[in-house]
Amino acid sequence: MKNFQFVRASSAQSAIDTLVKDPNARFIAGGTNLVDLMKKGVVEPDRLVDITTLQLREISKEKQGIKVGALALNSAVAEDKTVLKKQPLLAMALQAGASQQIRNMATVGGNLLQRTRCPYFYNTDMPCNKREPGTGCGALKGFNRMHAIFGASENCIAVHPSDMAVALAALDAVVQVSGPKGNRAIPILDFHRLPGDLPQKDTTLERDELIVAVEIPENDFDKNVHYLKVRDRTSYAFALVSVAAALHLKRGKIRDVRLAMGGVAHKPWRLIEAENFLRGKEATEAIFTEAAQIAMKGAQGYGENNFKLKLAPNSIVEALKIAANA
Repeated sequence: MKNFQFVRASSAQSAIDTLVKDPNARFIAGGTNLVDLMKKGVVEPDRLVDITTLQLREISKEKQGIKVGALALNSAVAEDKTVLKKQPLLAMALQAGASQQIRNMATVGGNLLQRTRCPYFYNTDMPCNKREPGTGCGALKGFNRMHAIFGASENCIAVHPSDMAVALAALDAVVQVSGPKGNRAIPILDFHRLPGDLPQKDTTLERDELIVAVEIPENDFDKNVHYLKVRDRTSYAFALVSVAAALHLKRGKIRDVRLAMGGVAHKPWRLIEAENFLRGKEATEAIFTEAAQIAMKGAQGYGENNFKLKLAPNSIVEALKIAANA
């Protein structure tokens, strides 16, 4: 690991100022992903700015929904009474995300900023446009069992690893950030990027901007929800395919619905067309199956991950069935 300086921020503004002055500085909180990347030599910051003492851990019920501070621990959010009552889908996704030890260290802001677990990204001896632009995508014609079936490009077929972010995408969350130009709100669907020609950029966040909170607007998804995570082993593996499903039912009909997938794209993948199809329909397996086929438009396998073309729609149907019967 490269030697680095370690400084502790006294305020959000001082943390931001440090990154403005030092182009090779990075924020660190729980460090559950960043430290691994540093050990592998994937990222080599000159300075780490510790933000763990900032007052950004509060989870509060607001007039328009729930506000979660960026430094709130994943475990605290998953066990929060208000979250469990009002946004159980988020709690489910967090509980599915990692071991209890990691949830006790990982923060909400850090979870959003996780880098892909693509083995070509982690192996500095292999080509990876995300790690080193212009070297090629080793996964494109290599080992790609875990990789994307939606929204990929010839430059990158990696997937985003977060479970929490999939639930937040389904719940229309908004990411609040602060930077040298002031504060701004980024809808979660605009926060993460598809790879395109710039696979090294995971998000629309500027390098010197700090996530301060995530806001989840009020909704009616407090009962008929489910987070389905399909993985190679039940114990703390990343998703091959995951589905966040939320239904608002009235007398067996779907008044409103939210669907998002993980493990299938460079960002949490929202299923807007399938949602539009489901609204007003009966909550039946036949309708769910039609919605799943609509959701798969544009999907493409790359060889070893072709099985996801069948696994993904089956997972959508299963998640919707479980949510409808919750």
